[in-house]
Parts: sequence; structure tokens; C-alpha cells
Amino acid sequence: MEMAPILLSNVAMNFDNYQMDNFYDELFEGPGQPRASAAPLINRLKGMPPEDVMRYQKVAEAELLQMGITFTVYGNNEGTEKIFPFDVIPRIVNAKEWERIEKGLVQRIHALNLFIDDIYHDQKIVKDGIVPMDMIQSSVGYREQCKGLTVPKGIWIHVTGTDLVRDNSGEFFVLEDNLRCPSGVSYVLENRDVLKRTLPKVFQNMNVRPVDDYPHRLLNMLQYLAPNNVTTPRIAVLTPGSYNSAYFEHAFLAQQIGAELVEGRDLVVIDGYVMMRTTKGFERIDVIYRRIDDDFLDPNSFRADSQLGVPGLMDVYRAGRVALANAPGAGVADDKAIYTYVPAIIKYYLNEDPILNNVPTYMCWEPKQRQYVLDNLDKLVVKAVNQSGGYGMLVGPHATPEERLKFVDLINANPRDYIAQPTLALSRAPIIVEDHLEGRHVDLRPYVLYGKNIYVMPGGLTRVALKKGSLVVNSSQGGGSKDTWVLGEPVKKKP
Repeated sequence: MEMAPILLSNVAMNFDNYQMDNFYDELFEGPGQPRASAAPLINRLKGMPPEDVMRYQKVAEAELLQMGITFTVYGNNEGTEKIFPFDVIPRIVNAKEWERIEKGLVQRIHALNLFIDDIYHDQKIVKDGIVPMDMIQSSVGYREQCKGLTVPKGIWIHVTGTDLVRDNSGEFFVLEDNLRCPSGVSYVLENRDVLKRTLPKVFQNMNVRPVDDYPHRLLNMLQYLAPNNVTTPRIAVLTPGSYNSAYFEHAFLAQQIGAELVEGRDLVVIDGYVMMRTTKGFERIDVIYRRIDDDFLDPNSFRADSQLGVPGLMDVYRAGRVALANAPGAGVADDKAIYTYVPAIIKYYLNEDPILNNVPTYMCWEPKQRQYVLDNLDKLVVKAVNQSGGYGMLVGPHATPEERLKFVDLINANPRDYIAQPTLALSRAPIIVEDHLEGRHVDLRPYVLYGKNIYVMPGGLTRVALKKGSLVVNSSQGGGSKDTWVLGEPVKKKP
């Protein structure tokens, strides 16, 4: 979905006319009243000539277009390559809010890593009755081939994108965990690069925390995973190829960290090592940042018909001669059904209450909860546990009676495959729509790296539901993005 044409004849005065519509707003606490953290930005924008705001938006879009920042929409009749829509007004998170988010994500990723390791080894959490074994074995992310697997440094989930939403009270909740091949971080880096040039003075004056060290941190994390006897590891980003929806990101990150961008056909196992074909012969690869699903990694271990992977790769991995990020099998904790057990998982492994709560969730495999869902489909959001990108969803209040009846049949046929959640009044943020500002619902995907330590990028991808009233922010469903400004502590002026 392309951004609407911008006709900003009087944007400055329309900040005062901006309607909050009783939703929590990320920048305003009341009509015409910016939040304290956002006041410098709003005052700066209000003080600009309207044509400058228009020019900034157009310049930002032109830069992103020139950079070729695209994603692929499968099944789109208008062509597959789309420029990711971008709104020039950033979303702001203050220092205190971010401190809690950061602590909550570190806690969550730590517990989930312990859970995955336990599931493929002693299964203590199952034996103690916290998570049922049938829930684990029925997860499409569970890999029997990973039982007993020893992963480098004991880390299974090296790159995580955790989706957060804020409700009407202003509290953040975890909407879902993305622990396999989370995408979108390239948009964060490019959005920031564009906006730093677009609003340099206000950016500097507000003490916005940087995100541009992410590639360096990603590289350090990947190097940390290398086999012990390798002092200068060679790293590759494994992509399914140019037709993948996130191919731009694969190429971008490989370039940023100085890694080789490879497809499965570029790699071969020789004498127990993964080797890359080059014009000078074969060269060893020590760490693979894989951006293809488990099923396609190795036809000898997973899908025999895969043309994307490397035959024998898992044998080299098991022998400790190559590292994979993220580890195969980590998707067992990516399942939206397992998501419902995460508070108990945190309590079990860390003996702590969750810092960030889940969205209240109904488990359709529980008969009483399933009946409640079926009786209240007009009030709930129903999700297929193994789908993403906004697919396999029913937004009950916006659905037709026919669509709700279809989901009755789907849930009854496969209750394990569905969860339901209340329709949250998601927070909103202002976006430019033609000649004025309107609120649109947003979420936030911070990115977490797990290497020697757990690092949470200060910010992340703010996704925006560009369609008025829509709660679906995914790019594949017509969403866009904003830069996310996490503010540092205010700089104390010397007396």
C-alpha cells in the first residue's frame, strides 16, 4: 500500500485540531496537549512553515525509494515489490518506560532460552506439570531432530523480535514472540538514517538514543558463537533468494556486517565442514545467520525436497564445526499456543513474576475457554497459532457474520490451532493524511540480541495500521512504519 499523496496546506494549525478519539495517544495526553516527552518535537513541528513539513515527508519518502527499501507481498496482483510506507512524525518512548520494557524483554528472552534448552533435554518443565507435552509435540516449531542437541554457548535464540502493544491505560503488553527469523530491523536502521537528516536539530536536542550500532552488535554476537578453535570466523547470511519477502533485509544486513550473502546452492559440506564456493575455490564458513525456516535448512535432516538448504548441514552443526543463528528448533517457543504459558515459564525458571504481561488469552483447546470464544466471536480477535503477518486472523468486531461462522467451523475442527484475545483499544499515534493529521493504531517490535549478554535495541520498528480504524499493522496487510525515538535521561545542565 502506497502512502496517500500529501497536500499539507495547513499542517501547523491541525496539530491543535488533532482528534484523540478516546484512545491512548503516543504523543498527546489531551487535545492540543503534547506529552512532556514529545513537547519539543511537537513545538518544533508546529513552528515550521507547513510547506517544510510537506517537504520533509516527501524527501523522506524519496530517500527510502532511492534506497530500494522494499518487501514482497505474495499473491498481490499489482506486483510483488512494495516500498514500505513511512510517516515522518516519530513515535516517542520516554526513558522510564523504556527501562521497564528493556528489563521485561531481557527477563522474557532469558526464560524462553532456558525453556527451549529444557524441552530438548531433560524436559523438567513437562515432568513438573507446567507445560503439557502434547502442546509441545503438536507445535509446528518443535523439531524431534533437535533432541539432545548441544548448541554453541547454550544459546538457542540469538535474534528476537518481540511484538508489544499498549492499551488504553498506557500499559505495554507482549502480543507475541518471534524467535525463528524475525524481520524488519533493516527498516529501523534506514528509517532512523533518514529522519536524522530530516529533523537533525530536534533529534539532537531531545537526546534520542542511537540504534546505528545494531550491525556492530549483531556481528559481535555472531562472532561469539564461532567454534572455539576459530579466531577469525567467516560469517554468512543464508537467504532463500531474491524472491523472499525480506530479501532486501538479508542483503542489507550482510553488507552492514561484512558477511557473505549466500543461498543454499553456494554452500556444500566437505570433510565435515561447511564450505562456500568462490572463484578461488572452496572457503570455510564458521557461522551462518540463517534466514530460512528449519524445514528447508538441510534436506538430509528435515524436508527431503528442499532446494534451499545444504545437505549435511545439521551433521556439521551437531559436531560443533559451524554455528547457526537462530538455532533449529527454537520455533517451539514461537508458537502462539506456547505463548499462553510464558508467564508460567518465567516463574518456573527464574522464580520471578513477568515484568511485561501477556495480553489476556483464551486457549481454544480448553473446552470452557473454547465455548466462551465461540459465544463471543463478535468481541474477540482470533488468531491461528502457526501463522503470522496478519494472516489467519479474525478481528471479531470488524468481521461479517459469515466470517465469524467460518471461524466457528475452523475452531471446532482444530481447537489446538487457535487462540483468542480481547479486542484491545491499541494506542495510536498521529500520521500525515493528505492535508491533516489523523490517529492510527501502532505496535512496537524491539529487537533483542543474545550473545555474551542480552542486548535490547533502544527502539525498534513501530508499525502503523495506515487504514483508518484498522488494528492490523503488518506490512503485508497495508501497514507502514515510523521511527521510534527512545529518549535518554535528560542531560543535566552545569550550574
